[in-house]
Amino acid sequence: MELGILVIAAFVLVVILAITSVRIVPQGFNFIVERLGRYQETLLPGFNVIFPVISSVRAKVDMRETVVDVPSQSVITKDNAAVTADGVLYFQVLDPMKATYEVNDLQRAIQTLAMTTTRTVMGSMDLDELLSQREAINASLLRAVDEATASWGVRVTRIELRDITPPEDIVQAMGRQLKAERLRRAQILEADAEKESQIRIAQGKLEAAKLEAEARERLAEAEAKATRLVSEAVAQGSNQALGYFLGQKYMEALKAFAASPNQKTMILPVELAGVAGALAGLGDLVRDATPPRTPAASQPPPRNPWSVPPTSSSADGE
Repeated sequence: MELGILVIAAFVLVVILAITSVRIVPQGFNFIVERLGRYQETLLPGFNVIFPVISSVRAKVDMRETVVDVPSQSVITKDNAAVTADGVLYFQVLDPMKATYEVNDLQRAIQTLAMTTTRTVMGSMDLDELLSQREAINASLLRAVDEATASWGVRVTRIELRDITPPEDIVQAMGRQLKAERLRRAQILEADAEKESQIRIAQGKLEAAKLEAEARERLAEAEAKATRLVSEAVAQGSNQALGYFLGQKYMEALKAFAASPNQKTMILPVELAGVAGALAGLGDLVRDATPPRTPAASQPPPRNPWSVPPTSSSADGE
């Protein structure tokens, strides 16, 4: 009887020891095993067996990437502006033994380190740099925090500032500054456009003046040539060209006098004899310049192909 009880007790004890010695580690975790209070081994995901009674699981370390919120805090910038900033941090455990034995409360330690590093980095920058160089701030924070946590067996993969909030009065001042800057740019653009317009107008006037001067030069050359031709004709004994030239000038003067805005009344005839003389001189020039036509030779009328030519007998009879 007593022997049976001992056997049953021994069997139960063996079953209990077997159950306590088996450890199933889920995927994404590592178990830290201690034997008699000292680190023994790290259990990987899957089926594992430990020595019962004297060995125990010290910690269950999550090997997946973990996110930690960086609480909102007030930061004084280099130019003494108080801003409020918060962020988020991502880290992953690479060495579960160091993460267990090198630091107490790993997530709290990383969170506190991120807050102090954020104050240090942001406090060394001006407000304008702080608002415009967020990527540079994130890179500096990531580098500093990752170096500090390397001894904990942790790799910081990313750290981002979520919000940077300046004081209300600074926000209003920045709005006025932005409005003034945009107004200044608009005025500069208007001034440049006005300058370009004036330059184009001046260039157009210059081109018009050049063309007008060229036209006057050609007109003067034409008048000089006409005067020379008239002088040559007078030297050769022909007064008709001189009469035509004087008549043309007379007609141009009469036309200008009639088109004058101050001219209200014009009485005709005005030296009609001079006008008639100018027209007669023009007619003589035209007759002299036009070669005489020779009369065309008379041609016999066309012969009718159906007519019968007269015979010699009929001519003799007549």
